[in-house]
Amino acid sequence: MTEYNVTVESTLMALLESKKYSTIKDILVTMNPSDVAAVFERMEQEKLPLLFRLLPKELAAETFVEMEPDDQELLITGFSDFELREVINELYVDDAVDIIEEMPANVVKRILAQSAPEMRKEINEILQYPENSAGSIMTTEYVSLRPTMTVEEAILRIRRTGVDKETIYTCYVTQDKTLIGFVTVKSLLLAQDDETLIEDMMETNVISVSTHTDQEQVAQMLSKYNFLALPVVDGEGRLVGIITFDDAMDVMVDEATEDMEIMGGMTPSDKTYLRSNAWDLFKHRIPWLLLLMISATFTGMIITGFENLLATQVVLTAFIPMLMDTGGNSGSQSSVTVIRAISLGELQFSDLLKVIWKEIKTAVLCGAVLAVACFAKIMLVDRLIMNNTDVSVTVAATVCLTMAATILVAKVIGCTLPICAKRLGFDPAVMASPFITTIVDAISLLVYFGVANMLLF
Repeated sequence: MTEYNVTVESTLMALLESKKYSTIKDILVTMNPSDVAAVFERMEQEKLPLLFRLLPKELAAETFVEMEPDDQELLITGFSDFELREVINELYVDDAVDIIEEMPANVVKRILAQSAPEMRKEINEILQYPENSAGSIMTTEYVSLRPTMTVEEAILRIRRTGVDKETIYTCYVTQDKTLIGFVTVKSLLLAQDDETLIEDMMETNVISVSTHTDQEQVAQMLSKYNFLALPVVDGEGRLVGIITFDDAMDVMVDEATEDMEIMGGMTPSDKTYLRSNAWDLFKHRIPWLLLLMISATFTGMIITGFENLLATQVVLTAFIPMLMDTGGNSGSQSSVTVIRAISLGELQFSDLLKVIWKEIKTAVLCGAVLAVACFAKIMLVDRLIMNNTDVSVTVAATVCLTMAATILVAKVIGCTLPICAKRLGFDPAVMASPFITTIVDAISLLVYFGVANMLLF
C-alpha cells in the first residue's frame, strides 16, 4: 500500500506540474478516502488546498476526517466560510468532535460558527463528557424506533432518516427516550408480516455502556461481542448515542500505540513519526532517559560498595553485563505478557497470586536451562578455549546460581508491578521494559555479590 501511495503521489505531482486538474480529479475519485488522505500526507503542504478543492463534496468530507490535524488546520485556515460550512455539514457529529478536539481555540470558534445549530448543540453536548469516556467518542446519529411501530412503518422511517445516520443496520427501540430493545435491518426485511409490531420482535437483552465508561473498555466489549455498534445510555437509562466499531478500532490503535511508546520509555505523542521533528522526539524521549540514567546510579553504587570483592576476584566483572541483560530480558518478557493480558481484560488484581505462581514455575524452568547452558559456556569457552585460568568451577557455579536466582526475581517483579500499577490507577505500561530493567539490574548485582561472598570467601 505504501508503494502504491508513493506511485500515486509522483503521478499527482507530475500532473500538477502540467496543470492537468481534470485528470487528477479522475484519479482521486477512484480512491478510498483513507488512501487519498495518505497520499495528501506525503504531498507538499502548499499543494493541499488545490488538491482538496478538486475532490467532490462527499469524498472531500470523508478525506478530511482521515487527514492529520496539521493538514486539517491548514485547510481550515484557507477555507472560505462557505467551503468550511460545506465540509462540516457533511461530517458525522463524532468526526466533527474529533477534529475540534485537535484544533486551537480560534479554529474551533470558526468551526462552530459555521456549523448548523443542531450539529453545534450536539457537538457541545459531547464535548462536556470526560476525555477518553464513552460519551466523548459516541455519535448521536442513530436510528431509533418506537415499540408500537409496525415493520412497515419501521422500514419507512429508516428510509426517511437513515441517510444522515452513521449506521442503520442496528436500530434501537426507545420509549420516552429509555432504551428498551433493538432490532436489526435483517430481521425487519425478513419479517413474515409487515404488520408485526416492533415490540413483538425486538431483542430486549440489550448490552449497553454508560456515558462515563472508559473508551478502552468499550472497545473491548465491541470486540468481545462482535457488535457493529454499542448503545450509550445516561444514568437514567436513556439512549444518548452509539459507538460504532470503526471508532472502537481507532481507540484500540491509539491505546496500543500509547502503550508501545510508554513501554519503550517515551511519553506518548499525538503526531506520527514523519510529522514529528527532532525537537518533538527529543521532548518525548528525554524525560525517561534522564529518569533511567539517574536510577541507574544505584547499580553504580552497588558495584562501588563491592570494590574489595571485585579487586580480589576481577574475573567476576566480566559476567556482570550478561547477568544484568539476562535479568532485564526475563523481567521484560513477564511484564509485556502481563500488560497485554491486562489490556485485553484477561487479568485482574485478584489473579495476582495465580500469575506469580505461574511465573515462578516458568522461571524455574528457564533458570535451570540457562544455568546449565551458562555453566557449559563458561567452562568450554572462557576456561578452555580462551584459556582464562581465573575461571574456576566455583566462579562458574557463582555465575550460574546468580543467573537462576536473577531470572526468578526478575519474572516475579515483571509480573507483579504491572498488576499493582493497574490496581493503584496507573497505566500498567509504565511498569515495562526500561523501568523493570533498572530495578532488576540493581537486584541482580546484589544477588551476584551475595552469592560470590558465600562461595568464594
